[in-house]
Amino acid sequence: MNKAYNYHLIIIGAGGAGMMAAITAKKRGHSVLLLEKLPKIGAKLKATGGGKCNLTNTLSAEAFMADFGRNGRFMTTALQALSHQDLRDFFTSLGVESHSPDGFRVFPTTHNANTILTALENEIRRLGVDVLCEKSVDTLYHDSSEITGVGTGDIDYFSPNVILATGGLGYPKLGAEGDGYKLASTLGHKTTALFPAMMPLKTKEKWGASCRADTIAKATIRIDLPKAKKLKAQGDLIFTKEGIRGPVVLDFAREITPLLEKYGEVPLLINLTKGMNEEEIRQHLKVQATNNPDLSVAKHVSTLVPTTVAQELCHLCDIDSSSAYSTISGIARDNLIKILAWTPLTVIGHDGFKMAMITRGGISLKEINPNTMESKLIKGLYFCGEVMDLDGPCGGYNLQWSFASGYLAGHLGAYHDS
Repeated sequence: MNKAYNYHLIIIGAGGAGMMAAITAKKRGHSVLLLEKLPKIGAKLKATGGGKCNLTNTLSAEAFMADFGRNGRFMTTALQALSHQDLRDFFTSLGVESHSPDGFRVFPTTHNANTILTALENEIRRLGVDVLCEKSVDTLYHDSSEITGVGTGDIDYFSPNVILATGGLGYPKLGAEGDGYKLASTLGHKTTALFPAMMPLKTKEKWGASCRADTIAKATIRIDLPKAKKLKAQGDLIFTKEGIRGPVVLDFAREITPLLEKYGEVPLLINLTKGMNEEEIRQHLKVQATNNPDLSVAKHVSTLVPTTVAQELCHLCDIDSSSAYSTISGIARDNLIKILAWTPLTVIGHDGFKMAMITRGGISLKEINPNTMESKLIKGLYFCGEVMDLDGPCGGYNLQWSFASGYLAGHLGAYHDS
């Protein structure tokens, strides 16, 4: 017969959101049990931002929510409860200083995720939160209207409050296996379609493999589909052996992966010339050719893009890259200018959730109270972090949301804006 232990709150999942919820609830005087299926807590947090841990950013709440798209307003109360400055102050209180070298992204001054994880672990230990690792929850106990506890296979733990902080499906080796979706569904909660996001993409065109040594700064990506033409992103782009990556690709992947599943491939148009249009490119190359008539086409084009890219674009236009710019035909010149302004690439795949930093989709927000993070279907069940249908771009968005939602959920419905 299973033993039973009683707590005021049980949290399933010890990532950033779960740890923040545990700290918040314990500070309010509650008995708290934090359950983690992996051998150690905070595995995904440790890997965040390439190990540098981009905690948050300096945007206003309004701008921050806007970058999450149509569901962004759901975060209003959570961001009132824990703003980006509140989050920085919280870590300062734990002895962790942060800074914003570029005026936007915020990191611990150590630029080491271990600094953040250690601070959270120490605070959890200081407060006396009960932490059990290698504990997988397989059952949510409830009566007709209220949560009553959880089952782990060998031991039952009872509580009138349970927080699901189980994350999404990205990086399954760090424990993300969709447990929260399955558990929530047993209580009637719906999960939206799930897609991998924040990841490299594979392209049909392979010429980029010759350009891997170069980073394209301030590239702009657009989707060349009728119903998605307004979608675009800007940032650094890197060519790979199989496709593209870099910050702009990681950001934009969340828009592309759902379309890829629907259409099989997604055509892109990429501006590699820092936003220059066709006329600006034409005038630039004309001046270059006038001032340096003996230089090759590739040399002129390489004043706009890296040399390897210049050579590949010439090849795509059937232009001998070693010939003089003045010797190529008007049609070839027009084609070159067009492809410099908007270079076509076609996304045909990706490596799935194993390479996805976040998940697009999650528990339907229609079934969650945004002012408390509590389920609208069953009393005492709360959600925080990536398990919900909210995902943002690179730049501290997703960690801020995890910490803010964890903080709000940890109040167990008792948060009041002071």
